[in-house]
Amino acid sequence: MPKTKFQDVIFTIMMVLVMVYAMVVYNISMDMGGVTGKAFVLAFGELWLMGLVAFVLEMFLAGPLAKKLAFRFVTPGEDKLIFVILAISAMTVCVMCPMMSFVATALFKGVNASLIPNWIQTTALNFPMALCWQIFFAGPLVRMIFGKMFPEK
Repeated sequence: MPKTKFQDVIFTIMMVLVMVYAMVVYNISMDMGGVTGKAFVLAFGELWLMGLVAFVLEMFLAGPLAKKLAFRFVTPGEDKLIFVILAISAMTVCVMCPMMSFVATALFKGVNASLIPNWIQTTALNFPMALCWQIFFAGPLVRMIFGKMFPEK
């Protein structure tokens, strides 16, 4: 877990890259009717914009809000670390998924009379993938790499 602001920025960049890339591949694959090698290549084209949006949202809005929500259920220092991590991760997905789904819907499906229904559908399709990807893959992977970069003393 990050201990300084610098570490928090590095951790956020790493998590954003892993989460956003996977979610962009997922959404491209949904649009294409299935996962293909082309989806993995096309995702790099969207990664810079969606990654930048996700970083800004996470650092200034979603991250603080997710922690505030998580700390209604768990108390750092009192509860087991795994429960604190899972609470923060789950609340981050609960906050970020609707926001990023809105951005993606507006950018890729257009701002029109169907924006809200399209956003709700996109969020509903993205949420299970985002939650599972975060809890079972991205979160553990990024924390492992981060832990090797910044070993606790």
